[in-house]
Amino acid sequence: MTRFPLGLAGWLKSYNRDNLSGDLNAGFTVGVMLIPQGLAYALIAGLPPIYGLYAALIPLIVYAVFGSSGQLAVGPVAMVSLLVAAGVGNLADGGTDQYIQLALMLALIVGVIQLVLGLLKFGFITNFLSHPVLSGFTSAAALIIGMAQLKHLIGIPIPGDQNVFQMGYYAVSHLAEINGVTFAIGLGGIALILAVKKVNPRIPGGLIAVALATLLVYAAGLDASGVAIVGSVPAGLPVPSVSFIDLTSVKALLPTALAIALVGYMESIAVAKAFASKHRYTIDPSRELVALGLANIAGSFFRAFPTTGGFSRSAVNHQAGSKTGLSSVVSAVVVGLTLLLFTPLFTFLPKALLASIVIVAVAGLMDLAEVTYLWKVNKTDMFLLVVTFFCTLFLGIEEGILIGVGLSLLSFVQQASQPHMAQLGKLPGQEIFKNLNRYPDAEVTPGVVIFRIDASLFFGNVEVVKDALNEVLLRPEAISTLILDLYPVNRIDSSALHALSDLHRNLKEKQIQLLFSGVKGPVLDAMNRSGLAEQVGRDHFYNRIFDASESSKGGQNAYLEAPAS
Repeated sequence: MTRFPLGLAGWLKSYNRDNLSGDLNAGFTVGVMLIPQGLAYALIAGLPPIYGLYAALIPLIVYAVFGSSGQLAVGPVAMVSLLVAAGVGNLADGGTDQYIQLALMLALIVGVIQLVLGLLKFGFITNFLSHPVLSGFTSAAALIIGMAQLKHLIGIPIPGDQNVFQMGYYAVSHLAEINGVTFAIGLGGIALILAVKKVNPRIPGGLIAVALATLLVYAAGLDASGVAIVGSVPAGLPVPSVSFIDLTSVKALLPTALAIALVGYMESIAVAKAFASKHRYTIDPSRELVALGLANIAGSFFRAFPTTGGFSRSAVNHQAGSKTGLSSVVSAVVVGLTLLLFTPLFTFLPKALLASIVIVAVAGLMDLAEVTYLWKVNKTDMFLLVVTFFCTLFLGIEEGILIGVGLSLLSFVQQASQPHMAQLGKLPGQEIFKNLNRYPDAEVTPGVVIFRIDASLFFGNVEVVKDALNEVLLRPEAISTLILDLYPVNRIDSSALHALSDLHRNLKEKQIQLLFSGVKGPVLDAMNRSGLAEQVGRDHFYNRIFDASESSKGGQNAYLEAPAS
């Protein structure tokens, strides 16, 4: 696979004019799609709708310059918008100047975190956010987002400080207060968007719904009937400013910023890798962190709340023919022209229609199939998913993801400390050795125990390995040779080296010889440096289990004369 030309200079220098039509088409399509989505996602974030367009401007251009994906569409997304609302909503009232300033400051902090992690090559850190945890968090967040839009969909002022169950109960107990016209607009918007999506996902169903709903409200004067509208939307491009910077708010915003930095990057890198695979080029994870960080930093100075790469727009970008970052630049131009020329058209846009756009967008985030899959495949992972889901629903967004990450780390430690091990026997008539528990017909040489360790050896699991070996060695049958197959072992630390040295000394006292097979180069190097290889005897190391087994029976020594690969 090739590496995608990095940054603006990279893809401009090697730009193929055959890609121009696809990039222009994709850029225009995604730009049109961004307009209603940006307005809707700003609503989720608790910001005036126009801030959704601000977030769809500068970050796109910056990512195009520094990013390593030709299809990733950066901008406001539902998940990050929800995290913004959850974090900033605890510090200020939604829509106020203080709230806006904190949301912009949050974007700056998120950008700095991502930039620093990228420069330190810490792209791997998101590996600790396991897929089950992310799936449980995403499903819960989708439900929270959908329920938060219920007040706009039905025209009832549901209190925003309630959990999803309280919101649902409040709505049911106030059914008589539903604004029928508002509800009809919302349901109509959902039906129209879904119908257009089914016909052709590349058609901007959201924009069509926005146009029709706005015309309907304006022509029929429905705002006078209680239909909530966006109202006056300021025109013009965002002016750069640093007035939002408030270092005293960093401590309060830091937990939310960390959550957004990690969750946003996880969503973005997963999408980028998926499309890179389709187009046969590779993604630089740390470069992606740097690009997203710079996009958020630059965006904050131009009134953008935190952004990341989103799946739905990236899928449309891919389907429409995007090949390079030029498509993102074109999308930004479309949004910029809208800010300059067309914002007055959004005055009569009903909020119920924006709610319908959000609901359709997040409905696909509910991952019920994953629960069924994990029930069959791995119940521990299913437990992680379910716990994260309910913790997010009952305790909150940040608490849910922190608990999920904590459980992921505990699961990782537990698995690392319990390595798989097996006693081996030789398949009849072959030079292949298999687990005796799975191959009971495998042959065992009297007095010879062959033991395989299927994990790297370190302080966290070495005691478990020693206990398993002692259990084997304490069996009543006489043992003359212990063969340790270390081929699956990629690394070994000092604690494990000490343990192997003690094992050799104890076996020597019992007149049991210790042989090693399949030791890889890095592990053998560590054994040489520690003196263990000399202590055991260099002629006790073999490339294959078969060679070690034959040696134990008095056969020819085919020991390792050079470090194994």
